[in-house]
Amino acid sequence: MWKKILSKLKSGKSFNNYYLLVFTVIVLTIVIQSIIQYSLARQRQDGLRINVAGRQRMLSQSIVKSVYECRYGTCDYGQLRLAMAKFSNANRALQKGNDATGIPELDNDEIQKNFDRLQPHLNFILESTNDFNKLELVDLERLSAEADNFLIIMDIVVGQFQKASEEDISTLMIIELELAVFSLLILIAEIFFFINPSIKKMSIQNQKLKEIAWHQTHAFNSHMKNIKNYNHVLKIEKNVEHKEELISFLMEELADLEGVSENMVKSLEKQA
Repeated sequence: MWKKILSKLKSGKSFNNYYLLVFTVIVLTIVIQSIIQYSLARQRQDGLRINVAGRQRMLSQSIVKSVYECRYGTCDYGQLRLAMAKFSNANRALQKGNDATGIPELDNDEIQKNFDRLQPHLNFILESTNDFNKLELVDLERLSAEADNFLIIMDIVVGQFQKASEEDISTLMIIELELAVFSLLILIAEIFFFINPSIKKMSIQNQKLKEIAWHQTHAFNSHMKNIKNYNHVLKIEKNVEHKEELISFLMEELADLEGVSENMVKSLEKQA
């Protein structure tokens, strides 16, 4: 199949430029759609990551609240354990990635530095509340302070995620715009340098064919008229010598008519 396409491109047929235009449009459409789909996927990942990071702030406060409730009120150990598990898993997913949720691995050094800063605070929150039998021994004042420090750093992380997402979107928008301009330039170039010349060439060829057809038709009709006239005279002519002369004229007309037909065929072959 590719050999046939290449052979057509090399043969210089009239529709080669049309094929080239269609092929270019298809390729550009595929590229643009691929970039758009990639952009949408990145936005989804960034949105999910920002959402999870923002929920970390809520979870840290929820854990502290549950510990206070266990100390001074009714304790829901199931809810506390669930919040701790989500808290730990989300922190790991934000840094190492999670295929199940679609969160990619973190590749930003500045954000990773802040994760390293908040890790001690997160560890203290989880370690101090891990043993439910010792919740009464937890230093609530320090737990609240660690949660507040975690909250401050996590606010910074969320802001960094948001900024990185906006920068990615801006970069992709610029790439899409540049690609759209490039595509437009290619299409304009193809129209001016390939399609228009082909259309003009086809128009000129069509005009020449009309002229050839007009001349050849008139020549053909002229010889046919002469042949009919000679044939009519031949039928009523009684003189043998005159008949022989008419027959010679008739043969000349037939030869001329054959020449007209051959010239018409040759002219059509040249224009094809």
